[in-house]
Amino acid sequence: MQRNNEELEQKWLELLANLTERFGPEIDLEGLIFLIGIQELGKGTIKLNKDQKLDVMHIAICRLLAPYGYYEFKGVDEDGWPHYERTERLPHLKPEQQHDLMREAIIMYFEQESMMN
Repeated sequence: MQRNNEELEQKWLELLANLTERFGPEIDLEGLIFLIGIQELGKGTIKLNKDQKLDVMHIAICRLLAPYGYYEFKGVDEDGWPHYERTERLPHLKPEQQHDLMREAIIMYFEQESMMN
């Protein structure tokens, strides 16, 4: 799903406003990726070391990019951590294009999650 820049910006601001209302101070892109990773991990509030925090963010990125065909969910390991396999290389994107892709993927994630709940 490719949104035009105006629609992307509007949806992004709506999402941030909604999340700020629910969770408090505005959260940035990196914070949202971490939040999604924690949600996908499904372990609630746990203490994570630095490497595990990076793993949580990796889970989120894989989950966010799976609908675009870049990753495929492979299952959960014996410790309950989700695993993905890269199915396609991401094209070379400029930083602003990467940013827009992640914002679009996050918007799509929250739209899907709200439809399921």
